[in-house]
Amino acid sequence: MVLLWLTTIFPHARPLACDYPLRDGCESATGSQLMLLYLAFGLMSLGGGGIRSSSLAFGAEQLEKGDGIKSKSEGALKSYFSWYYVSVSASSMVAVTLIVYIQDNLGWKVGFGIPAAIMLSSALCFFLASPFYVKSKANTSLLSGLIQVLVASYKNRHIKLSSPQAAEERYHHREGSVRLVPSENLRCLNKACIIKHPEQDLTLDGRASDPWSLCTVDQVEELKALIKVIPLWSTGIMIGVTLSQSSFPVLQASSMDRHVSRNFEIPAASFCIFTIITLTLWVGFYDRILLPLASKIKGKPCQLSLKQRMGIGLLFSTASMAAWAITETVRRRIAIDEGLSDDPRAVVQMSAMWLLPYLVLSGLAMAFNTIGQTEFYYSELPKSMSSIASALLGVGLSAASLVASLIMNAVDGITRSGGKQGWIPSNINKGHYDHYFWLLSALNMANFVYFLACCKAYGPCRVEVHKALHDADGMREEC
Repeated sequence: MVLLWLTTIFPHARPLACDYPLRDGCESATGSQLMLLYLAFGLMSLGGGGIRSSSLAFGAEQLEKGDGIKSKSEGALKSYFSWYYVSVSASSMVAVTLIVYIQDNLGWKVGFGIPAAIMLSSALCFFLASPFYVKSKANTSLLSGLIQVLVASYKNRHIKLSSPQAAEERYHHREGSVRLVPSENLRCLNKACIIKHPEQDLTLDGRASDPWSLCTVDQVEELKALIKVIPLWSTGIMIGVTLSQSSFPVLQASSMDRHVSRNFEIPAASFCIFTIITLTLWVGFYDRILLPLASKIKGKPCQLSLKQRMGIGLLFSTASMAAWAITETVRRRIAIDEGLSDDPRAVVQMSAMWLLPYLVLSGLAMAFNTIGQTEFYYSELPKSMSSIASALLGVGLSAASLVASLIMNAVDGITRSGGKQGWIPSNINKGHYDHYFWLLSALNMANFVYFLACCKAYGPCRVEVHKALHDADGMREEC
């Protein structure tokens, strides 16, 4: 941010403005100016990637290890993930409203200077509080450990596994590890941790002499856990496709009446704030009002399971696209009736508030599915994989952006064949954006059916298993 801010301070760090009296029009940026700009963007990407992939897991680690009372930390974790995304949404709200207003009215120097000052103060606060944080030391690279399991299992592919009841194999495990024997699912990976020749495979201190030929049981189970969540992770890609259609609401809102009063008009690009507001309000209502009230009525802790929350989010995503398609159908008909088909910049006599059902349903989809996804990954994967658990949602959203581009290009190419106008042309009044939204709604519904199949194949979550065991222990104690 400091480099980006400097491009507004020093005139030589940027090309001259287009209104500057030049003979041949606007002056292009020089190589050094572009290099400085790309360097600023590159550093922002690296910093953002490091923060987003680590901050969630780091904060959860403080709650888990910060106090010695397990019940307290578990209760705090249930709310932590939701309020983490509320804080992220609140910062996005400030960015698209206050910061944009400052940039438009006070100029780029102040507009970039304020975010740079905020980032600097955030970094100072982080380092000043660093001595009070709980910090876990990373002993090995998790990614290389997962790759080692694949390589070792391939090298040992000729080993014949005994029956599950037999105890002939000797498995390599870390010192102090709770798990001494690998699970029976994906048994082919168990070959990576079988000790064939103890004298050759192990060193004097009990470590593997070649970690690419012999892995620990924990490494094998970590890879199994990651493979197991991949199908459910893939169901989040489609909701990411829905959320990535951010340019179309701006296009629609621009062609609709955005006046709230006679003198106040909502900017077309600011309508996304209703999604953020919905997310924030629902998290507060669900966490502080609905759950305590339901628990009080039932007389015991009550909440939706993680898979239920994810599934409800997918249904809200489907409903949001259907609501969007209905709104666009009505808007397009009004534009045609008013004779505005050839004017994409014309404003139809229809309030932009008709977009609220889509925006509110999208906010609810995010509140249920995306927050539920993160909590699901964090609870299902081993604690040693917390950084991967917090990064899986971001990876899914990145994949969703690519899938959204592929779907849009495919739809545009197919519907334009034969010299037709197509569904999604530049002129929104001549296209059939409603058909495109109905297609996305149908794909979301198909994705929900796929989600149900993945849930059935996955089986009970670890939290559900622990709860069932705890209830069974309580019944035995009562007897």
